[in-house]
Amino acid sequence: MTSPDDTAPGGTESVSVSLDLPHPPQKVWRALTEPALLEQWLLPVFGLKLETGAAFTFKTQAWPGWDGTVQCRFVEIEPLRTLRYQWAVPGLDTTVTFTLTPLPTGTRLSMVQSGFQAHQKQALGGARYGWKMMTDKLVALLGGLS
Repeated sequence: MTSPDDTAPGGTESVSVSLDLPHPPQKVWRALTEPALLEQWLLPVFGLKLETGAAFTFKTQAWPGWDGTVQCRFVEIEPLRTLRYQWAVPGLDTTVTFTLTPLPTGTRLSMVQSGFQAHQKQALGGARYGWKMMTDKLVALLGGLS
C-alpha cells in the first residue's frame, strides 16, 4: 500500500492509496457499492442509489464542529472499473475516486481523494489517517467475504 502526497497542477492536494488485493474485481466492487458492506469498512450510508448524479449520505459519530454527515453525489460510475463521487462536509468539497484494475492475481484498487486546498492541511492530514484506517478495515472485510 502506498500513500504519497500528491499536489495537482492547480495547487490542490490529494490523498492516494493503492492496494493489490487477492480478490476479483467483482468482490472488491461489492465492498465499494453495497450499503451493508460499506458500513463495515467505511461509514454507514443512507440513500445510496448506484446512478450517476444520485445523492447519498454517509453518517458517523458527530465531533465538535461537525455533525458527522458527509454529503455525496455520484459523478462517474463504470461498473467494476471506476467509482467517483463528490465528498462534502462543511468547509471541504473534494472528490473521491476508486479505480479497479484487474490483475492476474486479483485486483489493484486505487483510491484518490482530491481537491484539498493549501489552507486545508488539517483536513488533508485527517483524510490520510482516515483512509489508512478504513483501507485496513476493507482488506480485513474482503478476506472474510465469500
